[in-house]
Amino acid sequence: MLPESFIANILEKHVNTRAFPATSEIKKLFTKIVLTLFPEQSKIHFKTKAELKAVFESLETGLESILHAMKKELKESPEKLAQAYFNRIPEIHELLLTDVEAMVQGDPAASTDYEVIRTYPGFYAMAFYRLAHGLHHLSIPLIPRILTEYAHSKTGIDIHPGAKIGRYFFMDHGTGIVIGETCTIGERVKIYQGVTLGALSVDKKMASTKRHPTIEDGVVIYSGATILGGETVVGKESIIGGNVWLTHSVPEQTKIYHQANSKLIKG
Repeated sequence: MLPESFIANILEKHVNTRAFPATSEIKKLFTKIVLTLFPEQSKIHFKTKAELKAVFESLETGLESILHAMKKELKESPEKLAQAYFNRIPEIHELLLTDVEAMVQGDPAASTDYEVIRTYPGFYAMAFYRLAHGLHHLSIPLIPRILTEYAHSKTGIDIHPGAKIGRYFFMDHGTGIVIGETCTIGERVKIYQGVTLGALSVDKKMASTKRHPTIEDGVVIYSGATILGGETVVGKESIIGGNVWLTHSVPEQTKIYHQANSKLIKG
């Protein structure tokens, strides 16, 4: 028999836990949004404007219902927030189309938009990031993290919804990429697998400060590179080579490569 003190402790948590919608409901709704925006991933294809309009209205109602379940956590009414969010859906969709274009143009192995949307983990991660960032912009709590962590679990790509990422963003391969909360990334940036854009310190006193780097337009960052610090700025059109460890700013059009100190030992 379990101890009474243990039962009492768990009961107290049940009684005092904040009301919040089920994670499964959140994942289901936003997966449906992705499938509606990008039918390349779906077996359901709508034939008329009326059908599609009805679906978007249903999705907005679904978000409103989820927000009602956590209305005490919100700064505005669920109705107003749901409407404001769906007013931004065309902008989010347009941003994702620029990401698709960057992937097709930047990867010699990519032949079509359809291939990228259907198969690339980088696109999947960006779809959920951009949807989550829209929620984050409206100060909706927790749901943005649920969405990006869901994409993280599916792709191995970890993007905080608070990060600011410009148009035409391309992650090649993607596995192991980490982009921190206060990171700012410009337009037409390309990064490879295993890149970390992180903080120099994880001290909680830095929670409300800029802890992650700024990556300006046209930068390429190759696999395994680590760039740290809120004051670190990588200037426009710079190239950061694989496995570079960078904690200071570099000017525009800089090229930095890792210098290995390895030795060949003959047996």
